[in-house]
This record gives sequence, structure tokens and C-alpha cells, in this order.
Amino acid sequence: MGKQKVVISTDLQNDLQAFLSSISYDKLFVLTDTNTREKCLPLIENVPQLKEARIITTGAGDLNKNIEILVDIWKILSTEGASRNSLLVNLGGGMITDMGGFAGATFKRGIRTLNIPTTLMASVDAAVGGKTGINFNGLKNEIGSFYPPECVFIDCAFLRTLDRDNILSGYAEMIKHALISSMDIYTSVMLFDLDAEIAYTFLNKMVSQSVAVKERIVEEDPKEHGIRKALNFGHTIGHAYESLTFKKNTPVLHGHAVAAGMVSELYLSHKVCGFPMERLRQVVYYIKEYYAPIFFDCNDYDTLYELMTHDKKNEGGIINFTLLSQVGEVQINQSVTKELILESMDFYRESFGI
Repeated sequence: MGKQKVVISTDLQNDLQAFLSSISYDKLFVLTDTNTREKCLPLIENVPQLKEARIITTGAGDLNKNIEILVDIWKILSTEGASRNSLLVNLGGGMITDMGGFAGATFKRGIRTLNIPTTLMASVDAAVGGKTGINFNGLKNEIGSFYPPECVFIDCAFLRTLDRDNILSGYAEMIKHALISSMDIYTSVMLFDLDAEIAYTFLNKMVSQSVAVKERIVEEDPKEHGIRKALNFGHTIGHAYESLTFKKNTPVLHGHAVAAGMVSELYLSHKVCGFPMERLRQVVYYIKEYYAPIFFDCNDYDTLYELMTHDKKNEGGIINFTLLSQVGEVQINQSVTKELILESMDFYRESFGI
């Protein structure tokens, strides 16, 4: 898998027009959801090449990242005569870039894709790195592939269309990138005031910094055989928390679940790898300040544990964690006892007073 091109843009229409002029394709498709078609497509619709594009629109939200919607996308591509030389532009958040990337990976065994993330989450995480997929059988991203886009265009102008919950969701991934990278990045991320009016120009610089962390790791380990597992910090328990909210019909955004997962996994990091308690308390305080609690009780523990057993990082039936011994010191492939995992859930509930 080659190194993907990522463009941090301040003039997306000109940058996108130049890129589309530099490549050849027979047909152009743009995948949106109902929100991005209304709020984001107008920001790029004056690009000349897009005037002839076929717009495909799905429902918004992660519940639509499923096999039925994927089949609908395949049908439109097939009916409209898409070929291996066609280009699919994925304009949206992580749901769109994940599912559009997988549609591109599988239709005619692969057509080219281009990601334009419109959320903070997609900008710093989902749209970068080549992971694609859909949810299946009640599990997050259970079916998918590694399939990098031709290019990713990131422009924080789209972030002005987001509500606070979506800003917070993406920022959780930036906290994760900071924790697995360096004290300098950690300090800048932890000092950012999420209650103040968002300074989008400064946020664009922080997004570039966060994307660079992920790019370095993905380039070193594109298919997650080793150090790329660092990017899973907070996600083993976080995905379980997220799946539980879907089962209870009280879904939370992905990043909110990851924030909760980081609290539990930092506790595991302290117990297993000696992560400093003072730093743990600092991160928990920051997350408590901005993120609402995810409600569950001890009756949910077995369900949460069962959800973790389906995590794609597991090997031989053992739940694999990525943990930290210090900020920037990542310990992959850490096995943890069930007792300690349940203890980490206790820690989360006690930290948030639930």
C-alpha cells in the first residue's frame, strides 16, 4: 500500500480543481449523506468537473453504514456505468469515507477514490490511513479492507458546519494522537479551550499536526502488523462502549465513546505498564470537563466484555490492548485479565460519578 497524498487546504475549490485536472477518469461520482449534500456540497459545487458528476446520497449517521446501503451504492455505480477508470469522491464524515472507501475497494475489484472529510473526526482519523469498512452483525467496522484513496483533502472550513458534539468527537482522536506521540503535542492539545469560540485557523494547524502523527505511523506499518496498533489506544473498550449505546438505542458519537475508552484504558495502562497516576488524573479531568458520561452499570459488564472479544486486534481468543507506559511510549499487544478489565469499567463509572 503506497503512501497516500494528504493536502491540508486553505483554498479547497482551486486545489480540488487542480487535482481533478491532473488525473484521467471516465466518470465522476460524489458520495454524500443528507447532511453533507445540504451543507458541504455547496462549498465545492463550483468546481467545473463536479458539474457533470453523479451525486449519490445516503441517510446520515452511523446506523446507515451497513450492507444494505452499500448494496444501494453498488447498484447506482453499476447502473450508471462506472468502470475501473471511474473516480468516487467521498464527501462526508467517517461514515461516508469508511463506506465509500469500501464501495470503491470492492466495485469491479477496485475503483479510485478521493476523500474530502467534512468532520473533525474524519479529518484526523477516518479519512486518513486507508481503512475502509461497514458495521455488521452489531459490530463496528466488522467488514472492510485496507484501500487508500488517491488523495485526502482536509479543509477546516467544513468544521464551521459542525455542532459542538461533532467537534468534541473529533477532538477525542486528537487527544489520542497526542497521548501516543509526544509531550509537546500532548501539551498543546490539553491546553486547547473547547469552551471558547473555536479559532478555526489555529485548529487547522492542530489538525495538520494530528494528521502527521497518524501518517507517520501508517507509513511505517500500513496493514497494522505492529506499531499501527498504537492508533487503537482507547478503542478496544471504547468500541464496546459505543456498541452498547447502539444496543440500548442511545447511540453516542464515536469520539465520545473513544474518550470514555481512553479513561478506562489509561487506568489499565497505570495498572499494567506503570503509566503515571498524576498524568492519568490530568487526562481524566480534561475529558470530564468536556465529555458527558456514558451511562452503564455492572449488569452491562458481561455484554461489554463479550463485545471486546470480537475486536479485530484479538489473537487466539485473547483480548489485545494498546497501552501506554508514558505519554509517547506505546506498549502494543498487552493482554489483560477479565478482572482488571472490569475494574477499569468501575474506574470509569467512579470517575464520572455514575
